[in-house]
Order: sequence, then structure tokens, then C-alpha cells
Amino acid sequence: MKEKIKKNAVDFYKMAYEGNPRKATELYVGAEYIQHNPDVENGIEGFIEYFERMQTEYPNKSIEFVRVIAENDLVALHTHQIWPDNDEYVTMDFFRFDKSGKIVEHWDSIQQIPKNSANKNKMY
Repeated sequence: MKEKIKKNAVDFYKMAYEGNPRKATELYVGAEYIQHNPDVENGIEGFIEYFERMQTEYPNKSIEFVRVIAENDLVALHTHQIWPDNDEYVTMDFFRFDKSGKIVEHWDSIQQIPKNSANKNKMY
């Protein structure tokens, strides 16, 4: 089950991020979707609206999945995102799955990668 939910989390997020959030929710989300990101309305339709708007406003963004970690019913995704004008972000998304392997809850943390750093280590 652990490998299945890791794959489902990556496939879900990639599909939504690349512009098809409705299909992503149809394939990977359970009967409910609890959202903890304050910029996104709670529920499936809030998620779809947010990602459709992001695709319209920022069609040339990219995402790299750096780490995928699973424990019990939770999956954590550590990503590197590049938005227009080389605006870079590191994100950590956490998904809770139901017993059938469907996503039912989401938390995230997003940080812009600064142009200058006190060290040479990447944030991702």
C-alpha cells in the first residue's frame, strides 16, 4: 500500500499542476477533500478552481519531485518548482489517504528560494 499511495500522490499532484486538476481529483481523491492551504477553498471544487487558475495565469511553470516519503496513511512530497521569470520555490506537501488509497486531506508549506544564500546547499 505504501508504494501505491506514494505513486498516487505524485501522479495526482503532477496532473493537477500541469493543468488537469479535474481529472486528477476524479482519479485520486476520495469522497471528501479537506484543504489546509489558506489560499485554496476547502473541498474538491476549491482545489480544481485554484489549479485551473494557476494553469491559466502561469502555464509555463515546472515541477520536480525531489523526495517522496510515506508513513502509514500519509505521503510527503518535497518539490522544486520554477515559475515564470525563474521564480523558484521549494514546497512540502502532505497528503492523507483513506483505506482505499484515495486522497482525503492536504497540508503544504511553500517557500521562495532566495537569490542569495549564506551557504551553497540547495533547499531541495
